[in-house]
Amino acid sequence: MDLRGPVVVLWLWSSESVRLVNGTSLCSGQLKVKSDQSWSSVYEDDFDQQDAEVVCRELGCGAPSVLQGALYGDSESPMWTKEFHCEGHEAVLLDCDSFARNTRSSGKAVGLTCSEPDDLRLARGSSRCAGELEMKHMGTWNKVTSRMSEWNRKMANIMCGQLDCGSAVSTGEKIKNFYEIMWLFKTACLQPKNAVRECILTTSHQSLDNIEIKCSESVRLVNGTSLCSGQLKVKSDQSWSSVYEDDFDQQDAEVVCRELGCGAPSVLQGALYGDSESPMWTKEFHCEGHEALLLDCDSLPRNTRSSGKAVGLNCSEPDEVRLVDRANHCSGRLDLKHEGNWRPVDIDSWDLMSAAVMLEVTCSDLLIRLGVMVVLMVVSTAVLFCYFKANRGATPRREDANKFELGPLGGADNLLGVEAGAQVARQRSDGALSSHTTRAAIL
Repeated sequence: MDLRGPVVVLWLWSSESVRLVNGTSLCSGQLKVKSDQSWSSVYEDDFDQQDAEVVCRELGCGAPSVLQGALYGDSESPMWTKEFHCEGHEAVLLDCDSFARNTRSSGKAVGLTCSEPDDLRLARGSSRCAGELEMKHMGTWNKVTSRMSEWNRKMANIMCGQLDCGSAVSTGEKIKNFYEIMWLFKTACLQPKNAVRECILTTSHQSLDNIEIKCSESVRLVNGTSLCSGQLKVKSDQSWSSVYEDDFDQQDAEVVCRELGCGAPSVLQGALYGDSESPMWTKEFHCEGHEALLLDCDSLPRNTRSSGKAVGLNCSEPDEVRLVDRANHCSGRLDLKHEGNWRPVDIDSWDLMSAAVMLEVTCSDLLIRLGVMVVLMVVSTAVLFCYFKANRGATPRREDANKFELGPLGGADNLLGVEAGAQVARQRSDGALSSHTTRAAIL
């Protein structure tokens, strides 16, 4: 039996008597109730919080978060003619008691937003915002694989947002030693406004690898041009707040960029990525720059009135190569960062030319200094060589010979001393040239 082939098991789950229409997701919209083969809207006055809890549970969604008339459009005929009286424990809305309305209705059709179902999680990580992606279906939790699909950090960022975490810091695939049954992720389906669960096929797929994600827990950048830019949002008491420009400085920015797995901050400016929106952070950050998380920094009540501009931040893109287990800056094992994960480079695909190119990337400053030194040595050696070659075999004049002080010799002996000195200089020059040439070749 081939365990690597997919075993297709498809479940469909839908309510027979209620649905939400014109909403932004499967768990939001105007409520419709089916009776006598027709779908009717429900008046706001005939529906309360306990009724909403039953509907959200019936649809497989989380708890109700918004309940309001005309939230998703005006009422349309036909309209439901009775008032619901649920106790909250019923399995379906039509199991609840309903009575004829005693008062005149406001005429507004009820709109309902249920929270997203608690069927996605990151498991076996350091926090609820880090670990292996899992989805619960029909009461069973399974890991999720992106096998045969392209998974990257941008997709992980969407996942982090839907889990109410911060920005994606890193992501990758965790390799197993044996095949496991997993759900299959359709990456082409994933968009910021789509529910993640709509992009996961609940088919039993045998795989050796599954998706692993690390999100920041308390900070994120939104509305930016990359994962390392945007308006800063900070989480506190289960809500995300913008930060005033006056409450945030360069050292604070360094902590945020590092927390998000990005490079150093390059731009810090108010209203860079949109105006401030409620709620706003009410304290001023005072980071020293070495903290791992922004919320580890001291924060104090603001002493002056704020400018009202929400801070926008650009962090530089993170380094993609590094040398580890090293004795100095330019030696060690080469790691390459791909989609947020550091991995060692396979030696089978490596050669001396590749090393030279990588050295140019990682050690460019040192190589420039060495290159200048080599050029200066070669030029000085060439000048000396040319000088002595030009004067080789020439008979020095007596007045020139008198300028050399090679010893207490005079006359013809002095000329011999000059010639001997020139011979020694030529030998030293040839030796120096050979030495410098060899060192330059090694470099």
